[in-house]
Amino acid sequence: MKSTPLTRVAYNRKRQIYYKQYLARSPAVKLRSRVRGSPATRARVNADALLLVGIDAPHSVLWGKLPDGGEYLYTVEAPGEGVDCWLRDTAATGDPEQLRLRRQLLQELGTFIGRVHATGFVHGILTPDNILAVRLTDGFRFTLLNNEHNRRRTPTPGRLLLRNLIQLNTLPLDVVGRTDRMRFFRAWRRQMRELSPVEAKILAVESYRRALRRLPRNADATG
Repeated sequence: MKSTPLTRVAYNRKRQIYYKQYLARSPAVKLRSRVRGSPATRARVNADALLLVGIDAPHSVLWGKLPDGGEYLYTVEAPGEGVDCWLRDTAATGDPEQLRLRRQLLQELGTFIGRVHATGFVHGILTPDNILAVRLTDGFRFTLLNNEHNRRRTPTPGRLLLRNLIQLNTLPLDVVGRTDRMRFFRAWRRQMRELSPVEAKILAVESYRRALRRLPRNADATG
């Protein structure tokens, strides 16, 4: 399972439960965690805060401390597949149904992320693989994963919105073209009523420009 240098992740397919172990940290990090809360605690509390306002996040079922000072957290598997996989699977297929599905996904994703931001939440690492999407009869359902570093501030600072939009823009151009990115952004913008047209334009242009620096130079698409 996908892990980081400071975590270990396992999955029980039969019970549909994820186990995430947070490894013991340095004394300085432990001291800071006493003020901010440990990563395991923040993951659980932040997910619960999202769920409280109707934004899907993993449900925690069991948590605690390990003898070496680390912590663990069990969560119920959320339905769906990463948005990055959805977009890669529907890129340049030429199938009209796949194209329609892709556009629907991007528009509904923009609405979902706009609602997250309008509620005051900013995700810690809002990359497409940290958003699950499952297709339902009336549209898509999205779930935010890895919520350890989320913040909630109202009004939400523009620099935090910009960071999330940059993170969402990091798929290559041959997977998500310029038109697709604008389709997402317009849906996102409709949820962000407190933004002026000038502020919204700056966020759109800057997030794309900065993300473009990180994208492969040998791929392009019009979306």
